[in-house]
Amino acid sequence: MSDSDGKKTLGVRGGGPRSGSVKQSFSHGRTKNVVVETKRKRVVVPKPGAGAGKPGGTGPVGSGGKRPAGISDAEMERRLKALQAAKAREAEDQAKREAEEKARAEERERMRAEKEQKEREQREAEEALRRKAEAEEAAKREAEEKAKAAAAAASQPAPKADDGRAKTKAAPRRDDKAPANTRGEDRNAKPGRGRDDNGRRSGKLTLNQALSGEGGRQKSMAAMKRKQERQRQKAMGGQQQREKVVRDVQLPEAIVVSELANRMAERVADVVKALMQNGIMATQNQTIDADTAELLIEEFGHKVVRVSDADVEDVIKTVEDKPEDLQPRPPVITIMGHVDHGKTSLLDAIRQTNVTSGEAGGITQHIGAYQVTTKNGDVLSFLDTPGHAAFTSMRSRGAQVTDIVVLVVAADDAVMPQTIEAINHAKAAQVPMIVAINKIDKPAANPTKVRTDLLQHEVIVEEMSGDVQDVEVSAHTGQGLDQLLEAIALQAEILELKANPDRAAEGAVIEAQLDVGRGPVATVLVQNGTLRQGDIFVVGEQYGKVRALINDQGERVKEAGPSVPVEVLGLNGTPEAGDVLNVTETEAQAREIAEYRANLAKEKRAAAGAATTLEQLMQKAKEDENVSELPVLVKADVQGSSEAIVQALEKVGNEEVRVRVLHSGVGAITETDVGLAEASGCPVIGFNVRANAPARNAANQKGVEIRYYSVIYDLVDDVKAAASGLLSNEVRENFIGYANIKEVFKVSNVGKVAGCLVTEGVARRSAGVRLLRDNVVIHEGTLKTLKRFKDEVAEVQSGQECGMAFENYDDIRAGDVIEIFEREEIERSL
Repeated sequence: MSDSDGKKTLGVRGGGPRSGSVKQSFSHGRTKNVVVETKRKRVVVPKPGAGAGKPGGTGPVGSGGKRPAGISDAEMERRLKALQAAKAREAEDQAKREAEEKARAEERERMRAEKEQKEREQREAEEALRRKAEAEEAAKREAEEKAKAAAAAASQPAPKADDGRAKTKAAPRRDDKAPANTRGEDRNAKPGRGRDDNGRRSGKLTLNQALSGEGGRQKSMAAMKRKQERQRQKAMGGQQQREKVVRDVQLPEAIVVSELANRMAERVADVVKALMQNGIMATQNQTIDADTAELLIEEFGHKVVRVSDADVEDVIKTVEDKPEDLQPRPPVITIMGHVDHGKTSLLDAIRQTNVTSGEAGGITQHIGAYQVTTKNGDVLSFLDTPGHAAFTSMRSRGAQVTDIVVLVVAADDAVMPQTIEAINHAKAAQVPMIVAINKIDKPAANPTKVRTDLLQHEVIVEEMSGDVQDVEVSAHTGQGLDQLLEAIALQAEILELKANPDRAAEGAVIEAQLDVGRGPVATVLVQNGTLRQGDIFVVGEQYGKVRALINDQGERVKEAGPSVPVEVLGLNGTPEAGDVLNVTETEAQAREIAEYRANLAKEKRAAAGAATTLEQLMQKAKEDENVSELPVLVKADVQGSSEAIVQALEKVGNEEVRVRVLHSGVGAITETDVGLAEASGCPVIGFNVRANAPARNAANQKGVEIRYYSVIYDLVDDVKAAASGLLSNEVRENFIGYANIKEVFKVSNVGKVAGCLVTEGVARRSAGVRLLRDNVVIHEGTLKTLKRFKDEVAEVQSGQECGMAFENYDDIRAGDVIEIFEREEIERSL
């Protein structure tokens, strides 16, 4: 809308038409006057019988005050009632809002009054403290002044009369130095502004300063509070000195500066400063020796407790279990025996699964651990060890964690080399043995021969009046399996095997491998306590936290008690098979123990590899010159297989040739392995593993040979054949004839020529010759000439005469014997 003079106006509700002007303010100080016209709101009260406007509308009732057609009286009354009810609700809501606003205003007023009261009290308390401090300071200064004046008077026995005047003049100056912030001066000063820069509020950040950005970088609230605390302490008579806490500081052979400060509960800066004062420039991350650290600890007033690095192992407590805490546990049974005597098939029949079909060439390559529940409800834990000769070390580990050994002997094959090894391992581990005579269903089975052969190795079975149980079984037909399980259960009952499940877990690693998707995985047989998900543990040179436990059925479980085999996930590296697993309280302890063990192993390897004296170094170099080496790089799927292959390859060779394993590891063949193989000029051997794509491409580019195997027989045989190629050929001599020298002639341009009679065999020009005098060899060489009469010939038969001359040798006499021989080279093999 517009005014009559063309100025824009604003329409405002409420009242009749009124005009006025309003001043509008804009940014940057700009203003504008606007003419405002207000209009009174029209209130429509419908007359009875008259027409009404549209529902909810504000327009007038129909023209002439008539009600629009189609709306009845009842409808009109209902609309009026609704309108009145809405107005009443609106009035009620307005009253409620006003009451709430009033209550909020009262609460704000009350809080503001409380805050002001607190601030007033705090100011008064601080003012009192300040006045007290100032009074004490003034009294102290006055006392000092008096003391100085008395000293001056004593030094000058006859003071002049004007000295008093000088003192009188100086008195106001002394008063000027005194604090001027008395109550009277504060009253005259502007409140809160007249204080000096060191006042209580001087460093506080005000809203205006924050918004305007004045004052630059402001101190934090914590700094302000610390400053106030210092001033309060100073006002109350100086800061109280804290009492020194003397600590017992554990000190190893070497310690990091920051760790030393932490153990002493001192600031790192103070420790570094103390080191500098002693002439040692070291940062907080550097390591210092124990003697230096001991000096520092004593300087700071603490006590030194010297500890060895080996003390970190003391965290693993060897707790003696009380008899009442022990509970029965399942027995651990290890199945041992010769290759192909049916160990895995027997366990397969007991488990009613099929394991053998998954093994390459029908040979068990890994130690498997399984739990079996018998028909009687007995739980048995089985370890299946490989029977191949190369896996001796794995089998010995299997015997260390076992309670009962089941020795499997084939009835048609009797006692074999690995059977004897298994007997020796069982005897060394001092565990009871049960003999299972397998393959009893075969026509050639002869169990009596098995029992008789076992007598030679001091294994006397019950049938031979001994104490070793023997059971005739057939893994193929299932014959005798129940009797075998009964015999195991009986033996376990005699042993009374018990363990305490309510303690920190302890176990042995049966097998370890690097899984592509799951990382390092260890098969652990829990021997004591209960291993739970989330436990922190150390195993050999590795540590970790149990991320998951998987039983022999492939199911995830929350915990594993004594004699239960489980796969443990969550290690930081692959442990060695046979390592002991111990649960620790904290990850820091586990890491410390693992690092200590790793350093110890590294030092041991370095000490073993280093020759101590110069003579030993020279001897080693001399031996290496004479020995040909076949370097190889081995990667296997599990730790046990890798160890066994390395041991088997180290046995290949003799004093001339040997196989040198440059590197052995677990997991897929990587590009790094190919790079090492190329630098060393050796092949890469993969046992049940394959090379990844980058490694394959690198091998093709660099010409590195990668050979894959799944049976250990083939691997060892191929390496043997390759090593045989490094052997020098054997030179064999074949004696082909003898000739006697009858007379010696001198021939010009030739030298001495022997006239000989071939007495045996044949004399050949190309053959080698030796000159024998009184059956002693005085010369060995080759013939310069072989003549029959005046003609040069290739050979001379027995009984014929000939002339011979030696290459570069003339000392020949009548009566000497010439031995004629040929050399033949023969290829050798290991």
